[in-house]
Amino acid sequence: MDNGDLEGGGGDLAFHGKGGRKYSPVGAHDRAVLEMSSMDPGSSSNSKSCVRKNNAGTVGNLDSDGREGSNPENGGANGPYQEHKLELFGFDSLVSILGLKSMTGEQAPALSSPRDGEDVSITSGQPKPSAVKMGTMMGVFVPCLQSILGIIYYIRFSWIVGMGGIGDALLLVSLCGLCTFLTGISLSAIATNGAMKGGGPYYLIGRALGPEVGVSIGLCFFLGNAVAGALYVLGAVETFLKALPSAGIFTETTTKVNGTVSEPIQSISTHDLQIYGIVVTIILCFIVFGGVKMINRVAPAFLIPVLFSIFCIFIGIFLAKKDDPAPGVTGLSLESFKDNWSSDYKNTNSAGIPDAEGNVHWNFHALVGLFFPAVTGIMAGSNRSASLEDTQRSIPIGTLAATLTTTVLYLVSVLLFGAVATRDKLLTDRLLTATIAWPFPAIIHIGIILSTLGAALQSLTGAPRLLAAISNDDILPVLNYFKVAEGSEPYMATLFTAFICMGCVIIGNLDLITPTVTMFFLLCYSGVNLSCFLLDLLDAPSWRPRWKFHHWSFSLLGASLCIVIMFLISWSFTVVSLALASLIYYYVSIKGKAGDWGDGFKSAYFQLALRSLRSLGANQVHPKNWYPIPLIFCRPWGKLPENVPCHPKLADFANCMKKKGRGMSIFINILDGDYHERAEDAKAACKQLDTYINYKNCEGVAEIVVAPNMSEGFRGVVQTMGLGNLKPNIVVMRYPEIWRRENLKEIPGRFVGIINDCIVANKAVVIVKGLDEWPNEYQRQYGTIDLYWIVRDGGLMLLLSQLLLTKESFESCKIQVFCIAEEDTDAEGLKADVKKFLYDLRMQAEVFVIAIKSWDVQPENGSQPDESKEAFTAAQQRVADYLAEIKETAKKEGTPLMADGKPVIVNEQQVEKFLYTTLKLNSTILRYSRMAAVVLVSLPPPPVSHPAYCYMEYMDLLVDNLPRLLMVRGYRRDVVTLFT
Repeated sequence: MDNGDLEGGGGDLAFHGKGGRKYSPVGAHDRAVLEMSSMDPGSSSNSKSCVRKNNAGTVGNLDSDGREGSNPENGGANGPYQEHKLELFGFDSLVSILGLKSMTGEQAPALSSPRDGEDVSITSGQPKPSAVKMGTMMGVFVPCLQSILGIIYYIRFSWIVGMGGIGDALLLVSLCGLCTFLTGISLSAIATNGAMKGGGPYYLIGRALGPEVGVSIGLCFFLGNAVAGALYVLGAVETFLKALPSAGIFTETTTKVNGTVSEPIQSISTHDLQIYGIVVTIILCFIVFGGVKMINRVAPAFLIPVLFSIFCIFIGIFLAKKDDPAPGVTGLSLESFKDNWSSDYKNTNSAGIPDAEGNVHWNFHALVGLFFPAVTGIMAGSNRSASLEDTQRSIPIGTLAATLTTTVLYLVSVLLFGAVATRDKLLTDRLLTATIAWPFPAIIHIGIILSTLGAALQSLTGAPRLLAAISNDDILPVLNYFKVAEGSEPYMATLFTAFICMGCVIIGNLDLITPTVTMFFLLCYSGVNLSCFLLDLLDAPSWRPRWKFHHWSFSLLGASLCIVIMFLISWSFTVVSLALASLIYYYVSIKGKAGDWGDGFKSAYFQLALRSLRSLGANQVHPKNWYPIPLIFCRPWGKLPENVPCHPKLADFANCMKKKGRGMSIFINILDGDYHERAEDAKAACKQLDTYINYKNCEGVAEIVVAPNMSEGFRGVVQTMGLGNLKPNIVVMRYPEIWRRENLKEIPGRFVGIINDCIVANKAVVIVKGLDEWPNEYQRQYGTIDLYWIVRDGGLMLLLSQLLLTKESFESCKIQVFCIAEEDTDAEGLKADVKKFLYDLRMQAEVFVIAIKSWDVQPENGSQPDESKEAFTAAQQRVADYLAEIKETAKKEGTPLMADGKPVIVNEQQVEKFLYTTLKLNSTILRYSRMAAVVLVSLPPPPVSHPAYCYMEYMDLLVDNLPRLLMVRGYRRDVVTLFT
């Protein structure tokens, strides 16, 4: 059943459900389709209102079956406003019509570079007329064949056979052909894994290895194509001027002295090369400006004479006889084949003529560099992928067919050239192909000129489209000038390519640039192979190429061959090309816009994360491998300024909990309300929080949870956040210093509830007091980091102090450990034990033991400062007033003593004891650590069945007059170890 059948909506296609109900398929002109296509893809509320409005407006036109009548204004029974039963299911049933068309770009222009926060609208109306599309033959096979068959086959191939022998020449052709064939297989696999837009290899590499790698290799490949066009143009002009010297405008004469005889020799003028080269480049540009139609008409005119000239060469080889048509030609001879089988590497002069005193030494590596440009050009078809009618069919067939055709041609030519002439003739006659061609040599000159012009045409056609595709992805803003609309010709990119080509033509001598061009091609080939290797190895669910003849080992072998050939040609030019690609990569990573294309690296990271998570298992991590994973609770006790999702210093503190930035923080915020109503608010808040994290250069993720209230939201978060052993193990939050000043009576219950939830969930807790004063990375601190170690916490407090020392802000500080002990404790023994413990932990710290005489409420006269006595007295009075209030409420209502919605048991003597304990600890801290950079103290757990208000009074008394304090509570495990 095709789309045309579906869109007809005829009675034959209707089907019956239960009860005899008749359903009609959704048509392309259905009313709901047109309504949705004209809607703004914004909020869902707008779509609902539109549906209600239209339903109300069309009730009068419904017939007895619930469908519209054949009103001419509405387009008849099958018109655009036809009613159907599937409207009951909303718009989900329209996916097959709207979704697929928008994905393939038939009606809605899809974004070439998808980014977060961008929506693709579905537009109605008639689609724009599409540009002329090319098939497999003219779109891929002919361009590849024109690019591969070049001047090297005509003027250097027979020389290569003479220098390397038939054996090495066969190995050479096989090696280079295998490299391009494996690259073609990788290209076919990637190109058939979904719809492909313009850009050819850049598009494939970028979507597989990421935008940075794609742009860096794509720009190098563009530069290689542009400069290669200049090489082809100069080759055509030079051949033309040699065949027709009278066409030269400028003449250069050199004198060759042979003994006592001097004879003038005319050579090609550099100015002639420049003038003719510029003229030819301009003519080719006009052809390219003519678009696909013009290129399709001109390309056969270049290719057919080339194929005919090759045919004439083979005819001449079979008709050749001994010394006919020239001395040294033996005809097809077994003796010549045997003599030319082995290699005979010699020194030559700059013209390639054997010379014992020549300064050019040849070996197999040098022949690879000389011959490999004769097999490049396999990307000529994929470069114009935007102009192909069916990329998934044309690219594999056309590319591999052109590769196999030229490889077979080269292999047969090796055998024939090796058997048709002597070695001396092969090495001295650079135009042996013209010498033996039938019926006359001029055909070869025409073939050389047209083959190079055809290759230049393909370079000037593919390079601008490649640059336009890179520009359309909007990665580098500097390339915005070369953007083109879909289906349009890249005129600006063509002008820029022509400018580069003409600049290289004016230089004239491209001996230094030519190897770099070859390196750029090989770099692109290796990128395609690595892309296929990565995608094949990961084997993601989306990796389903139509081309089945591929394997990751083939791609890996192809990439390895490319790298090996690069170093065989020239290690210095390999380093230069890799350095240029690395510079472009670095520039794109800094200046480029971020884009998520679902590349293979992201898939590799995802699979690696899953595998690592499974390997960690569910067992507890060993203390040697323990990393802090803080859960940063961003919700403030109060309000922050608008557009500020988190306290500015929380990220600074989170960075202090990591060693050299390693680790992950989870920033969590909770929105009160119903999830369905506040889902969009949660997305916006998450994006805002993520922007804040990136701005603070903190390695972490943002999470927003919608819950009826903060307590329930946090309880759900602390239970479910994380996976396996990658769950947060420390909860970090700010101390609610404003609760009394702002008279926020709900804060004590929430604060105590969060601490109790962390204890039940076995999470460590770090509460920061004085967060406004916390230093950033540029504010250096001096003094000490003081630890008041009261209870065993698994070494968390010690570990946090060591992590603080790794930061520039605290690296100048020293650690002091204060052990709080009872009066009858052996202070010296305790001090020695703690010192030994710290030594085994590789921690340097000064140890003090402080013995407190009594925990009873018997303050000695003068033992406490006046300000502490005042704070203690005020806290006693507030607690007494609060207890009296809840007792009065319980008496009036006839209920048990209640606080924060829970029954409580109050022992007033115990409450007063806790107040005095925190007072004495506060006084001790003020006495020894008033000038400390930061103080860490053990966090006392909330007493069971005590009102939360009383616990907040204890905490206020503990932190009073301390500017920067961390209250730390560990959990039931060690985070440090004594052993290696």
